[in-house]
Amino acid sequence: MIKRVILIRTGETEWNKHGRWQGWVAVPLNESGRMQAAALARFVRHMGVSALYASDLQRGIDTVEPIAQALGIAVVYDERLRERSVGLWQGLTLDEIKMWYADEFAALLENRDSFVIPGGEARSEVRERVVEAFHDIMSSKDVGETIAIISHTTAIFTMLKELIPAYDPPSTDLDNTSVTTIRRKDDGEWDVVAIDDVSHLDGLEVRSIGELEN
Repeated sequence: MIKRVILIRTGETEWNKHGRWQGWVAVPLNESGRMQAAALARFVRHMGVSALYASDLQRGIDTVEPIAQALGIAVVYDERLRERSVGLWQGLTLDEIKMWYADEFAALLENRDSFVIPGGEARSEVRERVVEAFHDIMSSKDVGETIAIISHTTAIFTMLKELIPAYDPPSTDLDNTSVTTIRRKDDGEWDVVAIDDVSHLDGLEVRSIGELEN
């Protein structure tokens, strides 16, 4: 039975660096992101991970591959673990969105869960597919007690909120390649062991991101 899940945010990209909303665009990790992913792989190698699940977006692939190589196990890619699709806002900065889509952005702030980004998704839609993926993963056989899921900011936030209702996403940022660990208690419920652990990035640049920064 799976008892511990390590949720990992993807490494840094150039769009992260410049504050551009990525959504589903195929942006690879930049040099800093690749260094972060290498440090992450060395860190995760000692955590007893027996299975890897990851977003199929390019930054997800670039982040998980060093881990897979370090552990010698294959990756299960799942499009349901993708970041929120941001439609017409893809490639824009937060300031540009506020300027060019002022009414829509105000509507987003008014109803963060059900507002559908033009051409993209609502947060509730992200939660539905991510939680479905999580439960499918939990039903996997012969994968050991500890697994890792490599995903993205909104996807991880919505997953945590669904599994742990007391968790408050707006109070937390997630850094690139941050490790958030949850464990299954004896009653079957989940609780948080660690949030946004970046101890493996000692000496490397750390860039945090909130849920409204994609």
